[in-house]
Amino acid sequence: MLWEAFRLALRAIRRNMLRSFLTVLGVVIGVAAVIAMVTVGQGSSAKVSADVASLGTNVLVLRPGKAQMGPPSGGRDTSPLFTLRDAEALRSLSVVAAASPSSSSSVTVVSGNTNTTTTVTGIDADFFDVRAWPLVLGRSFTEAEEKGGAAVCILGETMRQTLFGNTDPTGEQVRLKSMSCEVIGLLEAKGASSFGTDQDDLILMPIRTLQRRIAGNTDVARISISLASGVSTKHGIAEIETLMRERRRISLGEDDDFSVTDMKQISSVLAGISNVLTGLLSSVAAVSLVVGGIGIMNIMLVSVTERTREIGIRLAVGAEARQVLTQFLVEAVVLSLIGGVIGILLGLGLAAIGSAFMNIQFAPDIRVILIAFAFSALVGVVFGYFPARRAARLDPIEALRYQ
Repeated sequence: MLWEAFRLALRAIRRNMLRSFLTVLGVVIGVAAVIAMVTVGQGSSAKVSADVASLGTNVLVLRPGKAQMGPPSGGRDTSPLFTLRDAEALRSLSVVAAASPSSSSSVTVVSGNTNTTTTVTGIDADFFDVRAWPLVLGRSFTEAEEKGGAAVCILGETMRQTLFGNTDPTGEQVRLKSMSCEVIGLLEAKGASSFGTDQDDLILMPIRTLQRRIAGNTDVARISISLASGVSTKHGIAEIETLMRERRRISLGEDDDFSVTDMKQISSVLAGISNVLTGLLSSVAAVSLVVGGIGIMNIMLVSVTERTREIGIRLAVGAEARQVLTQFLVEAVVLSLIGGVIGILLGLGLAAIGSAFMNIQFAPDIRVILIAFAFSALVGVVFGYFPARRAARLDPIEALRYQ
């Protein structure tokens, strides 16, 4: 009986193709919007997690100044910066596996006839372990180069492309201000961060070289810290804060003039915001499914009215009311499922285009697809039941008289 009802439903849909298409359009838009929103949202969350993971595992960032959760207060922060001795003191803690001091400066870089402005960051060898950022060409800084402030540097991929194209830059010379610097290595490409900044548009050099020959000071703007294996973030932060309060001579009861940021916490906050926004947008998009269901009910009521004589003949020759109900209910469900299938394909296509445009992972979730498909079937059942019940309750005599 179900197969016969399905066959009759397809025949009725083919008979009015344009009307059937317009009927399911609401379901198509609803399913497509939900799947596209959720897929892009999950890709964005994965991108945020990957970006934070690229900063290294179990990483804390120590910065001067008070931690601020809201917008800047507008006043200038006069908290003193760190020194290289602070980084050495941090390395003496048992909870710390590595501590990498760093400072940055915007500098014009010249190579041959090409010049550009980029960020030059002074680091030490711990940087590569803390940030988990390997080299693809060349080597890192030697201990002698770090302590002596040697004029050597490592390029990011964007800087390599800008200055040297696809050629091997190691051994070449670049000029930073009035200093000539030898390129000794090339960093692995990381691409854009979650905030849209190009992580590969940088040059690394020993921090003492930056301090002496570019910045002209001994300041350290921040210290990236990798905790030892098995150390909890809470315990690690407590130990670091205790040490830094002692070194910065902060009295009991006074506020810290530095902040320790947990990168995992930032990741969870950003992912949470992304999930909330995705949920809200998906909820709004799901409203169109209800609108599509109302459209299906409206068209099915019209169909019942148009086919009143057909229903009367079926009932008169012995068809049972439940068979008529099944026929129209199956027709409504088939319409809704067709809209669901088209919506799924359209939603995945839009999500793939959006993911490529936003440079994020295309991460379709089979559970979301199945839920959207099941929900489209439910829409057909819910909004198709009333017209089907109305058809099943028609009086055969009255139906045969209908003009």
